[in-house]
Amino acid sequence: MSSNAPRHTALDALHRSLGATMTDFAGWDMPLRYGSERDEHLAVRTKAGLFDLSHMGEITVTGPGAAALLNYALVGNIASVGVGRARYTMICRTDGGILDDLIVYRLEEQAYLVVANASNAQVVLDALTERADGFDAVVRDDRDAYALIAVQGPESPGILKSLTDADLDGLKYYAGLPGTVAGVPALIARTGYTGEDGFELFVDPADAEKLWRALTEAGAPAGLVPCGLSCRDTLRLEAGMPLYGHELSTSLTPFDAGLGRVVKFEKEGDFVGREALAEAAALAEKNPPRVLVGLIAEGRRVPRAGYTVVVGGEVIGEVTSGAPSPTLGRPIAMAYVDAAHAAPGTAGIGVDIRGSHEPYEVVALPFYRRQK
Repeated sequence: MSSNAPRHTALDALHRSLGATMTDFAGWDMPLRYGSERDEHLAVRTKAGLFDLSHMGEITVTGPGAAALLNYALVGNIASVGVGRARYTMICRTDGGILDDLIVYRLEEQAYLVVANASNAQVVLDALTERADGFDAVVRDDRDAYALIAVQGPESPGILKSLTDADLDGLKYYAGLPGTVAGVPALIARTGYTGEDGFELFVDPADAEKLWRALTEAGAPAGLVPCGLSCRDTLRLEAGMPLYGHELSTSLTPFDAGLGRVVKFEKEGDFVGREALAEAAALAEKNPPRVLVGLIAEGRRVPRAGYTVVVGGEVIGEVTSGAPSPTLGRPIAMAYVDAAHAAPGTAGIGVDIRGSHEPYEVVALPFYRRQK
């Protein structure tokens, strides 16, 4: 088998039987959509959607020195995360550039699950393995040990409750607990990438199809539909959530990305990138970098990543993500723009779409916030 052949998740045959349009994503063959991506998007906003996220990269870190290793390797204070809780954080290079953004779950006192983006899983694994030198901890590649299924949307708690006796009401946002869903052992996490309430279920790949079918059946009366990566992208864009390779990259520090809050200088000991990040923080205070803003189109033309943002013919920024917004009914984008033009309501902003400067309004992120 060619090393360039795409990898398949445990649900591959099921996606094809549902008529999914498949696409190569970070070396995986993944469902892009099953029918209308707009319908899938709106189902997650109003009812519920079911996603296969088995392409994400799971890395387990265990041992007496696991917390100390992660505090050194990542920018967040991972040692302060309680058992059963999760934290959004980043792994940076020594120069402060972002290697990836991550979610870290503390499963036990001496066991953590690090979840990396599919495109960066190997990079993160290599970096953690290298940084583990001298720590009493073991870094294990668990990408083949898990399938990951997400159920997202306002109806998701009710759907999941019908299949588990785990205490979902007591499960806070950014927390995870071991339980059984439809008879399948799972790590049940209240996390997601859609801007809605929902859950991510880490299970043995051998159990993935059984769980997917049970969720499909339980969710049918509530309007749950299978959802592909296409609507996942428009959902996260509306929710103002960054995507690695678009809003985040090795050429940006967390401070450049407006996410300096994830860097915890107050934690004990040194961490990779501390010196460079301290400089970036000081620089950002004195001379604000470009700011990540939302842009809403006045017309119908859709901006795409890499398009320039202009004022009076002068380039003042660049679009990082753009798409039609099913919720707002207009094209939207995230863009890094000069601080002088970042205030919501700033007039005269345009996006250069094939030579035509289309008018856009600057708005604060996110575009969409769910009603609690």
